[in-house]
Amino acid sequence: MEAGTHTVTNQAPPLVGYDMFATDRALAEAVERHLPPEVYDEAREELTAFGTSAGSAQAQEWGRLANAFPPRLLTHDRYGHRIDEVEFPPAWHRLLGRGVAAGLSGSAWGRPGGHVRRAAAFVLASQVEAGHGCPLSMTHAAVPALRAEPELAEAWEPLLASRVYEQDLRPPLEKAGVLLGMAMTEKQGGSDVRANTTRAEPLAADGEYVLTGHKWFCSAPMSDGFLVLAQAPAGLTCFLVPRVLPDGKRNAFAIQRLKDKLGNRSNASAEVEFDGSTWARRVGEEGRGVRTVIGMVAATRLDCVLGSAALMRQAVAQAVHHASYRRAFGSVLVDLPLMRNVLADLALESEAATVLGLRLAAAYDSGTDGERALLRLAVPVAKYWVTKRCTPVVAEALECLGGNGYVEESGLPRLLRESPLNSIWEGAGNVQALDVLRALRREPAALNAYLTEVGRARGEDHRLDRAIRDLLTELADLEGVEARARRLAERMARVLQGALLVRWAPPEVADAFCASRLGGDWGASFGTLPHTLDLAAVVDRARPEPSSEG
Repeated sequence: MEAGTHTVTNQAPPLVGYDMFATDRALAEAVERHLPPEVYDEAREELTAFGTSAGSAQAQEWGRLANAFPPRLLTHDRYGHRIDEVEFPPAWHRLLGRGVAAGLSGSAWGRPGGHVRRAAAFVLASQVEAGHGCPLSMTHAAVPALRAEPELAEAWEPLLASRVYEQDLRPPLEKAGVLLGMAMTEKQGGSDVRANTTRAEPLAADGEYVLTGHKWFCSAPMSDGFLVLAQAPAGLTCFLVPRVLPDGKRNAFAIQRLKDKLGNRSNASAEVEFDGSTWARRVGEEGRGVRTVIGMVAATRLDCVLGSAALMRQAVAQAVHHASYRRAFGSVLVDLPLMRNVLADLALESEAATVLGLRLAAAYDSGTDGERALLRLAVPVAKYWVTKRCTPVVAEALECLGGNGYVEESGLPRLLRESPLNSIWEGAGNVQALDVLRALRREPAALNAYLTEVGRARGEDHRLDRAIRDLLTELADLEGVEARARRLAERMARVLQGALLVRWAPPEVADAFCASRLGGDWGASFGTLPHTLDLAAVVDRARPEPSSEG
């Protein structure tokens, strides 16, 4: 029984017990827009069930526990045998099993509307807990890389696409489903993987090698196998390294330590050693490792966009929810003009990220030459900008809760620690901006596809039209462009987001985005939108609506 001095009043209830999918209008509308009609009803039913599960108190608690009890490295068993295992709490396995069962690993490829359906589910899962998205993302993205070696793809792809999660380490081809990680970067090179020194020496059997070297970042080291880059006789080559060999013996895969990271603490990232007896199978041609993994890199970059969109959405939902209940200065916070301006500004950034991410997922499903060309340019553009916007959005949303947002129980600190990761993973900002320049210089079809996409909205908003003209002027003058590559990538992202919102978002959302992000009527911090906009409608659209049972 609480003492009279500790009566709890004027606090928002927990944001649980709601359908995370249906209450995210931008996400639900994007799914309906991009899915073929013949699969939409089934997809909506699946996503509603998954969204209801994601919004449950149980799932939220799993997310908390997975981070409260991070993974632990077990190098040896009780007898002194080297085992190199990573131990996770039960909550991690429940989240990961739930994600595999929802098709977030490898089932999107070749399925009608598969990438849009998966993208929406990935956004929902990442709002519950972001760390377990890492092995799911890499397993999904490994499919196009493995297809460079048809025999491997035939054996492994059904296991990647499986909706069965088996956490124990056994020979992969004996399991009902597997997960893949990757070990690409080394301490001396980082993003410059051509500087890798790990060696691959061919064995007598065709396509088999042994590896010697050290990997600075190995993602999800408890996985069943890993895509690895190493120097073969003909140059940098991609390899598949299983954790357990077909005869049941452990492959030589020594985990030296787990990284102590800022965020993403539920997920293990490791340094690993290959001792000269680490068995590997070549994937693709010798010397063409970068080309082999480029499809994997593009898919994981899109997941970075989706993951950042998820973090933004959850942060905004928490902020709007809090402001809808909390009273101050005689009013509910959400009704105060200045708070409404802040919330609307955050909601615009969140919706723009969601709409862009789902549009790119739809391009994967289409698979036409034009859509593939669009992905070549739009993915690094989106990866650069959306992941950059994540941290300031989450930080501002945290501030909306005041001191309540700064304490761990609110969940906002975990979102904030997570927020910089996607900007770093799969190539940090400079890598993305330079990749944009590379696509502009080498692949004219990519720019044509981008301009066709934004051109579909021309004539609908004068600020967007002016932004497109200014962008064309900048693209016509590429003198000294490397020094301003970030500025160019940012401008391209904003124009693309504006074009998509003008076509598909409610007028009040598109108007506010174009006025601020494209029209220049915006300050240097959130909450500086023009006061003449319909900000109440923008905030109401972003409001999560928990059920009465929640």
